[in-house]
This record gives sequence, C-alpha cells and structure tokens, in this order.
Amino acid sequence: MIALFTRASRCSESGGYNSARCSGAFLPARSAGIALLLLASCFTPKALAGNWQSTLTKDPPGTFPELRPIRATYHFGWAGFTAATGEVHFAKPSESQFQLEGTGRTTGFVRALWKLDVNYRALADAETLRPVETRQTESYRSKKITTHLTFTAKGVTRARTEGRTGSERAKTREFSFPNLFDLHSALLYLRSQPLADGSVHRIVVYPATSAYLATVTVIGHEKISVRAGIYNAIKIDLQLHRLGKNLELEPHRKFRRATIWVSDDSDRILLRTEAQIFIGTVFAELQSVRFEEMKH
Repeated sequence: MIALFTRASRCSESGGYNSARCSGAFLPARSAGIALLLLASCFTPKALAGNWQSTLTKDPPGTFPELRPIRATYHFGWAGFTAATGEVHFAKPSESQFQLEGTGRTTGFVRALWKLDVNYRALADAETLRPVETRQTESYRSKKITTHLTFTAKGVTRARTEGRTGSERAKTREFSFPNLFDLHSALLYLRSQPLADGSVHRIVVYPATSAYLATVTVIGHEKISVRAGIYNAIKIDLQLHRLGKNLELEPHRKFRRATIWVSDDSDRILLRTEAQIFIGTVFAELQSVRFEEMKH
C-alpha cells in the first residue's frame, strides 16, 4: 500500500480534466507504492542536475477514460515472502474530487519484529488532478505518527505529530514549489497520459516528508501474471532524486529504481511493482480487484 512504501522511503533517508476525460487510478505503488512508489538511482546525471526544472513535464491532464470506483488488495514483501498486506478504495465522492483510501499492516513474523498499521486518505481535484490534501497515520508498537499535507498551487504545508498519546503538538513545515503532486495525484496524472512506448514524464512529488523529482519512462508492453490474473501490461521504469534545501538534486542513498506494471486496458490499474533497494528487491502485487457501480 502507498503508505507502507512511503514509510520505507522515509526510513531509508534517516540511516485539467473532467469526469468524461482522464482520472484514474491510484494504487499503491510503494505507498505509495505503492507512490512511486519508491525508488531511485544512485547517481545524478550532470546534465539533469544543472537544469532539471526546465525538463519538467508541462502537459495538461490527458484524455484517458476515468477509472471506475474500485476496491483492491495487495501483498508486499521481499525475497519471495509476504511481509505486509494492504487494501485500497478509489472513488469519486463528489463531482469535484477523487478520493483514495487505504489501510495496511505488517503480517506474520515481520509483524512480530516490526508492528505497523497504516491508514491513508487523499483527495485530488477532479478537473486539474492536483492534490488537495493527504492524511496518513502510522501506528507502531510504541508510538504513533500522523502526517497531514495541505496543497496549494504554490506548494504544500505539512503538519506532523509523533508520540505515544496522539495529543502531542504538531510540527509544521512549508515547502514552496509550484504544481506539486502527492502520490495519489501523481498516479492520477500519469495514468491520464497516452503512455506510448519510450515516452518520459518528469514531475515533482511530495509524498510525506520530502520532495522528489520522479522520472517515469514507458519501457514497453508485455503480458504479466499476478495473483489476481493474467493481464496485458504497460511496463514503466521509475527513478527518483531527492530535492535538497536549495532545490538541488541529491542521489538517493539506498533506493536504486523501480519497475511498475499497469494493466493495458481501460482501467490501467497497478498490477505489480518491483523496487531495487539496498536489501534486494521488494515488491507489491495485486491480489484481488472488485469494481463498484458509479454513484449518480
């Protein structure tokens, strides 16, 4: 789930369109992942580092059909075993907004070592696909962390509390950069694009505590088998660079890159993510999916 991957990324740091047009999916890509879930190269190309803002994608939201309301479950893990599970619900609660809700938890022996329960909720503008707000709560064995992001056209304000009781005073931080995305809105925007082979999109994403330059490249198309079934898929490469205090690009110390598979159909849902990190390959995979009726 998105929040699980977001947390993984943060831990490593510390050691216009309408309903008839695009919108769409989400899906954890961490985390999250779920987004985006995650991961990054170990060096900064000099050409990109010196003039990276001029390379940002300026295309408006695309015209890909809107995603139907959906509920999906995912498993997360590494080295072939499951370490966590997540459930996501994408809906359009009003004509003006899309909503993504998710829950996740560690499982099995991993939970015995590292207890984590996550709740995630994000709202995006249905016309522009820009983020409105994100709320995330991480509950550990001995503490709880709550993060609230409020977005404007000029940047984001983060309010964060950390402690045992949940009554601690929030610490706030502002990050100024125009046209930011969070994970949910980034996935909506990218899903709306044509995603032709070889196409490249560069956007700035603020998932929880830091901003990243995300470089998304469509590698090609192939068939993939996941727990939920066999799909024709769009294969995507993801790289991230962290933005420093002066907006300089910084290499990620532990994440290398991620490969993402999205269904090549009218839904474009996240099927699988594989992230190359310092401990090896971690994954998120679709287990089940159920579409709901549109509410009028």
